[in-house]
Amino acid sequence: MKIFPFKKILFAWIFLMSIQMSFAKFILISMDTDQSNHLKAYGIVYKALQQHIKVKWLLNYQGGAFLIPFDESIKEECQIRSVSFQIISDDDAFEILKTISAPSKNMEAVRLEKAPKIAVYSPKDKMPWDDAVTMVLTYAEIPYDVVYDEEVLNDKLLEYDWLHLHHEDFTGQYGRFYAAYRTAPWYIERKQNLEKLASKLGFKKVSQLKLAVAKKISDYVVGGGFMFAMCSATDSFDIALAADGVDICESMYDGDPSEPAYQSKLDFSKCFAFTNFTLEPNPMVYEFSDIDTTRKRKIPKETDYFELNQFSAKWDPVPTMLTQDHTMLIKGFMGQTTAFDSRLIKPNVIIMAQNKINGEAKYIHGVKGKGMFTFYGGHDPEDYSHRVGDPKTELDLHPNSPGYRLILNNVLFPAAKKKKKKT
Repeated sequence: MKIFPFKKILFAWIFLMSIQMSFAKFILISMDTDQSNHLKAYGIVYKALQQHIKVKWLLNYQGGAFLIPFDESIKEECQIRSVSFQIISDDDAFEILKTISAPSKNMEAVRLEKAPKIAVYSPKDKMPWDDAVTMVLTYAEIPYDVVYDEEVLNDKLLEYDWLHLHHEDFTGQYGRFYAAYRTAPWYIERKQNLEKLASKLGFKKVSQLKLAVAKKISDYVVGGGFMFAMCSATDSFDIALAADGVDICESMYDGDPSEPAYQSKLDFSKCFAFTNFTLEPNPMVYEFSDIDTTRKRKIPKETDYFELNQFSAKWDPVPTMLTQDHTMLIKGFMGQTTAFDSRLIKPNVIIMAQNKINGEAKYIHGVKGKGMFTFYGGHDPEDYSHRVGDPKTELDLHPNSPGYRLILNNVLFPAAKKKKKKT
């Protein structure tokens, strides 16, 4: 059979492509400044894990790149989601891993094994854009379930690998919005709904309900769970645990006055991250305690930045994973709890990002029992001073947000193969 020249060319092209694909065994997703969409890249990795594809997280290599065994569907997802990637050969991948393994390099390749099952602790009537984590999970196309007090008290957290705490007030003081918003319809409705829920679940006060929930969450972490919290869910969680059995709420919050000398009755040993803090005694002040630095800081917006600390990838892979980013300097952002007074952080808690000039920590991590927790100050990394009723952040305008990357590092962290710390 005679083969026409154009067919010869076609066959030759197909043959060459087949040879090329035989060597193209990996997808490399760089996470440095050349990446077109950092946030959606995490969703690509999560999808690969859902498909039981093991992924290597290349710590401190190209901004925390991901190395994925070649899969046509993953390649197509990168193209669909506008995520930059390269197809590389076995030899190229081997050379990258060889470079990373060199003792002189502050790099490490961590194996991600399974897609963590994610829960977000949040009121069911909250919209996803009310919270940075739910917003970025939705944008990155990472699935999650919403749980709240009833599910927590019924031990539903045992079904999940990772838990995020929405901007909750675990002290039962309704976010201390009383002075500014006590006549606002949303505040009145929120208070009524929580009181009904507390009664339904067998509690006389909302503060008692929230304490019980905080203790259940504490048990979840101690038992091996991973917890991430932002804004007021950080300090109010520890305050609730420290005030176990102590009434710190005034009458506008729970119907009766606080008990005398409640400050002296706090038990800081029950806290995850903070110690020796002083509660704000005036219920009309929009603040829980001196843990938060919002009212203390005098930093203009234009110069408000925090800096990531560096860790040894080979010796301290956990904080290294949690601080992977394409820049070490990240613009600050406010919240009900903006950042944490460094003097009030327990000595065994790792400060992963801080503003040293202002004496505040922005991003901290610790171990509690068999589990771990991460606290991140502020409300929205791309909305400097988010207020009630402000429009949602459009993440399509911030696909390379270094502040949002820190959240997504925590989402992937539970997928990592557990390895004993080197000694």
